[in-house]
Order: sequence, then structure tokens, then C-alpha cells
Amino acid sequence: MHEKIDGLSMDIELAEQDKLRLIFPQCFVDGKLDVTKLLAVCGQFETVDENNREKYEFRWKGKQECLQLAGKRSAAALRPCVEESVNWDSTQNIYIEGDNLEVLKLLQTAYYRKVKMIYIDPPYNTGNDFVYEDDFADPLARYREITQQTTKSNPESMGRFHTNWLNMMYPRLRLAANLLRDDGVIFISIDDNEAINLRKICDEVFGEENHLGTFIWKRRQMVDSRSKTGVSEDHEYLLCYSKHGGRIRGKSPDMSKYSNPDNDPKGDWMSADMTGLATASQRPNLHYDLTNPVTGITYKCSPTGWRYEKSRMQELIEKGEVIFPKEVTGRPRRKKYVKDLTGEFAGFSTVLDTVFNTQATRELRTLFDEQEYFDFPKPVDLVKLFVEQGAPLTEDKEPFIVLDFFSGSATTAHAVMQLNSEDGGNRRFIMVQLPERCDEKSEAFKAGYKNICEIGKERIRRAGEKIKTDNPLTTETLDIGFRVFKLDSSNLKLWDDSPITGENALAELEARIRGMLDIIKPDRSNMDVVYEVMLKLGQELSTPIMPININGKTVYGVSVGEEMKFIVCLAQSVTPEDAEAMAKYAPGRIIFADACFENSEQKSNVRLTLRDKGIGIKTL
Repeated sequence: MHEKIDGLSMDIELAEQDKLRLIFPQCFVDGKLDVTKLLAVCGQFETVDENNREKYEFRWKGKQECLQLAGKRSAAALRPCVEESVNWDSTQNIYIEGDNLEVLKLLQTAYYRKVKMIYIDPPYNTGNDFVYEDDFADPLARYREITQQTTKSNPESMGRFHTNWLNMMYPRLRLAANLLRDDGVIFISIDDNEAINLRKICDEVFGEENHLGTFIWKRRQMVDSRSKTGVSEDHEYLLCYSKHGGRIRGKSPDMSKYSNPDNDPKGDWMSADMTGLATASQRPNLHYDLTNPVTGITYKCSPTGWRYEKSRMQELIEKGEVIFPKEVTGRPRRKKYVKDLTGEFAGFSTVLDTVFNTQATRELRTLFDEQEYFDFPKPVDLVKLFVEQGAPLTEDKEPFIVLDFFSGSATTAHAVMQLNSEDGGNRRFIMVQLPERCDEKSEAFKAGYKNICEIGKERIRRAGEKIKTDNPLTTETLDIGFRVFKLDSSNLKLWDDSPITGENALAELEARIRGMLDIIKPDRSNMDVVYEVMLKLGQELSTPIMPININGKTVYGVSVGEEMKFIVCLAQSVTPEDAEAMAKYAPGRIIFADACFENSEQKSNVRLTLRDKGIGIKTL
């Protein structure tokens, strides 16, 4: 027996059912999940009709369709575009041009639980931003429509202002969550328009308990005096969630505060406040006068008391860890030692008073010869800060994957390369961006950039070269390349199962059958097919592909390290002798197109030859 590869992405819903079936097989009746039995196994016995019970939940029109859309298999593929790439053969970075909903579906098999960090800066839904209006029936048709026209706004007068935005975000976050590692984190930039709604859907997707924090970034240096309300909105938010109990790195402690002026044998220390936070009525045991046993000077207790009760304070005094001032009006303080730090890193503040948005504008102008081609980009230093927190440098320089599926001007790619150049890391990026057309009146369009993707790719090229020029000694092994892939329909024909009626029905059926004898579309290259197969069999897009000459026929080997994962053969008239030659490479399996064989007997002989050598086959 061998399996057939179709032109559809991973069946996410079936995969989730298989996980449940493996753990709770008794909860499946006639192949379907019995929710009542599942609840009973978990000790939850429902005695009240759930439909008649009021409960807390976040609902909006289209939510159910969103869930169905996230689970619907994609009939798309990612086609390689070598000519727009940089260092194709050696790079581990990926740039994907396409609707991120379809792309996220296609990445499920190969990148499931592999992404260390996600950063996205989605449309803020101000009324003018583009909103991805998904077509539940045919997402690819909608995608092609988008790429051929200017983008649309989401005016509040539509009556579904928030609903449209939620319908856009919810399925994408569902799919993105599958890609995060168990120790992975996601950062999402947002403003006041949808911050509350984003928090609600993230609580549902990632779990309330996995909300690590909401950061507030002061983005504006000067107040906005043009405001019609008199309020200058100078901030944005970044929501941060972990996958399963993950965390961010934290802030490096300021070691300049530590010293050892009195040659304390316990090492360097800093002076720490011991003032408490409770009144005498709240914590009477923390309110007492403190006397210096050497000088006899007594220090009065403050209205909020001390941080330690009397016995603990006496213990600290006896250890010499309390610093007494000479003046009676002073406040005794405690020595806080470096050796007592509980971790390598301190807490990372949720208040970000770092760089301003004006820096981002200057960065792009510098890269693009003082031209302004992109509105409201994020500063590299801001995104770099979060990459450092979400994908920190490890001792073995683990090649963490950083994903941004609202890539925009590709700031995240720039930040990853910049940080790698500074700390020697091996982080890799995957950028995904819808090719929204540039306004024909814009400076970007006049300069030859037809869509946002063209700006993003050029930004990565220029940023990489600048980083390499600025850091010639540290970038010998720095990866500043990227492979470009573009979303398109599957390279494999799908069977047309629409009804056939009329007097020519038989002829139409015969034509459909003949059309499927060669399942590969005539306008697609071998490499198009190989990358589609590779992705659907769980290999990353950066995996090397090696052309192999087999008795004058070219086949393609997909290997990871020294292991040949599989061989893809699209050549015609394949014989058992060819199969013998392929088997010498010890692939895990070999994938053939049906058109490789002249007849069923030849196909059977090849299959038997490989079976005897313990090699399985799949067909297209």
C-alpha cells in the first residue's frame, strides 16, 4: 500500500481529533466525538441544558465561520522565486508573499511547534487601514482579487466595524498558536481602537493564564497639538502571551549599582530601602523603633513601618547587613548582595520609554535615499528589544525562528539581522505579507514599487548590506539572505466533482478523467512541485534540495544533515533499475508522479523493488 499526496494543506481538524482519539478512544462513537462522554471522563457531568445556561463568553457575528475558516484545508502552494531572493542556496530566512491566512495553513505541517517567537503589527482598524475581508467559500479567489486592485477601508459607518476586524484576526491567531513552541511567546502591537477586543480573543486563543503582560510604548516624542479632542494619544500597546508557561528573558540587572566599599567578605552589594508599605493598623508587627546597637541611636518608625518584622530585622543586624546612618533623621537601609540575586535577569518593565516612531521614519529614509515609501513603520530598536526578550541568545546559539505574518516594511527581519550581528546569534526569520498594491499617486509607486512586498524585500536587501558594511568583522557568517516564495494555487490538479448533466455528460466525464492522467499542472516547474511536496511532508522551506542524476533522469533529494528524508521523482518512464539506483541514497521514502510510469505493471514493479529494500512510496 502507498499513500496519495493531494493538493490540500494539512487537515488541522482531523489532526486535533486524532490527538483526542489517541488519549480518549472511548469518547468516539461511529468515528465522531461524543462531547458528553469526553466531559464525563474529565469529571464534568452536565445536569443542565447548556443552551439554556447563561455564561461568560465573547461573541460576535461570524465567530463560528472564523473557526471553520481556520480549519478549512487550503488548496494553495508556495512557489519558489529564486530571482527575487538573496543567497538562495545558503540562507535560512524566508520571505513569503501572500495572504497570511492561507500561508499559515500551509506552514502547519512543517513548522508545527517550531516557532520561538511571533511579533505582529496588524492593521489597527482606524477606519482607513486595510482589513483582510476573507471569503469563506474561496479564499484563493479573494486573494487574487486583492492583488489586482487597491485596498479597501473599514469605515465605522458599515455597522460591523469591530466585527470585521475580529473576523480577520481570530482565525489567524488560532493558526499562529499552533506554530509556537511550548516555550514560545507572541507580541502583538495594537492601539486603543481594538486593544480590549484583542485582549479578549488572545485570552481565548492562548489562555488567560498565559498573558505575560501588556506593555505600554510611548511612541510620540512631542504631543499632538492637532487633536480635535484635546487629547494627544502618545502611546500604543504590546500584548504578550506565552504558549505553555513560557516567559520572556527579563532585563539585565544594572550591575553599576553594586560595589564593595567596606571590603565586605560577602562580596559586592547595593543599598536597598527597608521602608514598609502597611500602616500600624494593617501590620502592627512591622511598626517599631530601631536602635543601632553600636551607637545607641534610635530611629523612629515611618508611618508605613518596616519591610521586616522585629526578629528578622535583628537577624539582619547581627549579620552586619543593616546600614545605620550617622544622623538620627536618616533612614537605616539594607545591604543587598549580588550573590543573593535570585536570577540572572530582573523583571522587564511594562512601561517602554525607549525609542520613538520618528526614528523608524528616519531609518527607512536613510535606507531608501531619503525617500519616504512606507507609513507608520516600527523602529528597529523597538522590535529588536522584543526579539531579544522572546528569542534570547542561548549558550549554544540556538537558531530560533522568529515569525511575523503582518510583515509590512519588514522591520522584524531587519531587527533579527541587526541583533544577530550584535550578539552573534543564529536567529532565523519568516516574513509573510499580503502584496497590497501601492497607491498609484504614492512616491513608492512612482519609484517602481508596485506593492508593499516589493518595498519589504528591498528593505531587507539594503538593511543586510548596511549591517554587513557597518560590522565587517562580526558578519562573516551573518545570514543576510532570504528565500522568496509566492502564494498560488496548488501545482496539482484537483478533481472537479461538480455534477455533469446533459447529452454530453459521458464525453465530459471522459475528458475530466483524461485531464487527471497527469496531475501536475502544465504551467508549473519541477521545483514548484518539489517545494509543495516538501512542505506538505513536514520539511521546512529552507531545507536543501539536491538534483540527482539517475540513469539520465533528474530526481530531487531532500536531505536534513546526512539523512536523505525523501526523493521526489517527476521523470517519465521510470524503471525498476531506476528505483534500484534511487534506493542507494537510502531515502526514507520516494514520491512519484503517476505520469512517471508507462503502465500499471511498471508502477507495480517499481513499488515491489522499493518494498524489498524497505522504502515506502507516495504518489501524486
